[in-house]
Amino acid sequence: MSDRFVKPGNQEHGWNDPPQFSYGLQKDTGGPKRNILNKRVHAPQLTGPGFEMQSTPVAGITPPRGINPPPMDSLTPPSMCPRVPSDETAQAVKLDAEPCIEDVQEPLYWALNACRHTVKKQICDDVERRLKLFEDMWKSGKLSPLVKQRMHRLSQDLKGKNWDAADEIHRGLMVDHVSEVSQWMVGVKRLIAEARSLNDGTDQAS
Repeated sequence: MSDRFVKPGNQEHGWNDPPQFSYGLQKDTGGPKRNILNKRVHAPQLTGPGFEMQSTPVAGITPPRGINPPPMDSLTPPSMCPRVPSDETAQAVKLDAEPCIEDVQEPLYWALNACRHTVKKQICDDVERRLKLFEDMWKSGKLSPLVKQRMHRLSQDLKGKNWDAADEIHRGLMVDHVSEVSQWMVGVKRLIAEARSLNDGTDQAS
């Protein structure tokens, strides 16, 4: 080691004493000494001109190469498949197509006129009175659309001599809509029974 690195004023030292170095002389002589193991890594600056480019919003992050982002249509929930409506639901859907009262009354009065030849006048007059009450409640809006639809089917079954189907509709109306039909449905029930009896007698005579 050269003597110029020994601090001035310390000339008296033993031959086996380590030399004393001057920190100032080391700074002045020689270039900077790099110590890789002790080098500090500074944290990235959060402010400054380049900060805007470092803080990219999350929404703008591009997906990794080779992975395409999902299409926008896939973000919308799939539409549910419509259920197949039951018979009751199908009837409710068709309620806007309200039948005409004339189409309902025509088969009923046809059956009543056919019964007048064999049925007592008092019974026929009572049935006619109840059919007029039914018509008045229809025109005054006191009957629900479902009752109107069922009565239309009943009259068509009566016209087609489907007695069992007509009687089934009559019993269903008495159970489901008794408050609407109780005043006049008795006459319809009697009309179905008398028309069936008349038809059975005609078939036996022939």
